[in-house]
Amino acid sequence: MAVDYHLEGQVAVITGSTSGIGQALATALAEQGVNVVLNGFGDPAKIEADRMAIQKKTNAAVRYHGADMTKPKEIADLIGYAVKEFGRLDILVNNAGIQHVEAVETYPEEKWDALLAVILSSTFHATKAAIPIMKGQGRGRIVNIASAHGLVASAFKAPYVAAKFGVVGFTKACAVELARTGITVNCICPGYVKTPLIEAQVVDQAKTRGIPEDRVIEDVILAAQPNKTFVQYGHLAGQLLYLVSDVGASATGGSFVIDGGWTAQ
Repeated sequence: MAVDYHLEGQVAVITGSTSGIGQALATALAEQGVNVVLNGFGDPAKIEADRMAIQKKTNAAVRYHGADMTKPKEIADLIGYAVKEFGRLDILVNNAGIQHVEAVETYPEEKWDALLAVILSSTFHATKAAIPIMKGQGRGRIVNIASAHGLVASAFKAPYVAAKFGVVGFTKACAVELARTGITVNCICPGYVKTPLIEAQVVDQAKTRGIPEDRVIEDVILAAQPNKTFVQYGHLAGQLLYLVSDVGASATGGSFVIDGGWTAQ
């Protein structure tokens, strides 16, 4: 049975939403009648086709803004664009991210700078731009997509882990600061989700290691997750809808873990 979260007519910005987790979350919001601004890089024709498909499927208004998440002025323009198009901003989902896996001693400095800019600094810049708008409305929902790596570490991912730990800390600080404004700030910490990026990694690892893809999934990719099962987009969407609705009004400063038992160990 479909659940009505009473979100119809609200407005959301989701960064990094032209594919994967971000696109799935944008679609889930649109299905609840939320007007959505997509953001991210990719093939322009595909982005436009996906935008139109979500809009047709849901009947929500769906727009696109190509802000570069390493550029603060473009991020501010993204938030301003949502208000210009729809007259308000109710939901901000900071989801944009990149990854580079390498030992600290050889990690390229420019990769460190880019990763922190996209994951951590963009979360700050978008949140900073959104707060005055939400304060003026007396209500707002900010949800940051962190990671199980915002709570525990893995080798060769030090910059990613540092950035995601930063997102979790930033979330807590903002929640405390905004606790009496009607704005909640939370983060979702997924384990491994079967995104196109992960699917490509499975194929590559199978070739490199000379083992079947199902062994790669269980013994390599999901080695840290006791349930040995990928997190599904719908699991994340369900958590998001709870947090952005009035049902989740008392939840703020939380790190909502959806990781198949990874961080329970």
